[in-house]
Amino acid sequence: MRILFLSDIHGVPSTLEAALAAGETLGYDRLVLLGDLLYHGPRNGVPNFYNPVRVVEILNALKDRIVAVRGNCDAEVDQMMMAFPIMKDYEILDAGTEKFFLTHGHLFNEFRLPPLGMGTVLAHGHTHIPELKTLACGLKIFNPGSVSLPKGGSRRSFGYFDGRELKHYCI
Repeated sequence: MRILFLSDIHGVPSTLEAALAAGETLGYDRLVLLGDLLYHGPRNGVPNFYNPVRVVEILNALKDRIVAVRGNCDAEVDQMMMAFPIMKDYEILDAGTEKFFLTHGHLFNEFRLPPLGMGTVLAHGHTHIPELKTLACGLKIFNPGSVSLPKGGSRRSFGYFDGRELKHYCI
């Protein structure tokens, strides 16, 4: 299974479209959305080209390929616009060679681990900083970064799993 990981879109369709175009070039079976899809949040300024209605249109057209979890900026009113569920705090995705615990990162993260088995990948967004590392216990931590509002000197990015390996790509 090939998976495209996006997080922290924050209502910006232009960078979402760029990430999806790159994902189509790579090829993917599932689109994982790790939260913060529409609203920019009170800690961020309004992003350039902010258009959450357009983001809804783009994502709803892909509803059959999407697995999504709730971010700290996602609300029930956002769910009312979406044609797929976005309100779960976490989801488990078995991709054959890897088992992913999907969450946004504000509830579960490297410092507040969910109950997981060994060999599982904890995939989350929230920090807006791409990351891939393995903890001493063997758990992999994967953060695709932010599609729209990168932080910590990082660039706009997304994640990709080709069935064997996790990678980051810049937009």
